[in-house]
Amino acid sequence: MHQELRNYINKYASTEVTDDDFELIKEKFIAKHFRKNQYLLQEGEVSKHAIFVVKGALRQYSVDQKGVEHIVNLCTENWWVGDRESFTMLTPSKYNIEAVEDADVLLLTKAGFGELVDTVPIFVTVLSAMDYNYQIASQERINSAISFSAEERYLNLVATNPALIQRFPQTMIASFLGVSPETISRIRNKAH
Repeated sequence: MHQELRNYINKYASTEVTDDDFELIKEKFIAKHFRKNQYLLQEGEVSKHAIFVVKGALRQYSVDQKGVEHIVNLCTENWWVGDRESFTMLTPSKYNIEAVEDADVLLLTKAGFGELVDTVPIFVTVLSAMDYNYQIASQERINSAISFSAEERYLNLVATNPALIQRFPQTMIASFLGVSPETISRIRNKAH
């Protein structure tokens, strides 16, 4: 399960991770399996792990006062998920993270994270690349939410990440895009 993490590091680092450095990294991660519908984090808990998805699909969402779910993240293989605020500040999370499919993940504790930052320079390089990509994705998501029509948001998701459309139910795709499932149905019917 750790080979996927090594491949990820090599993809985002400027040089290939050495065996010694990877051993230091590997020992900080805990491999865990979650069954479909099992929670990795629930609202009100403190997020104790950064989560690397090796296999499976996860969703991160909040629930408003009316009981409506708002999906902020859909994750599949080679994605990171977690509540950054809760993880960093040790505050109760506003989010739930749930396995939509059976999932194999690697968990990294805050202490392990800090140790890797202090001792493995290539890990810092990868974190910088991750943060850069996260900033770009967040900026694009905000722009899409405020500038694009529902149809444009859906078609953009199909173009940029078609695997999400295949792996997640239409209701979750709709919540992620901030539209109703009926709107997604209309858009899909119009496209065919």
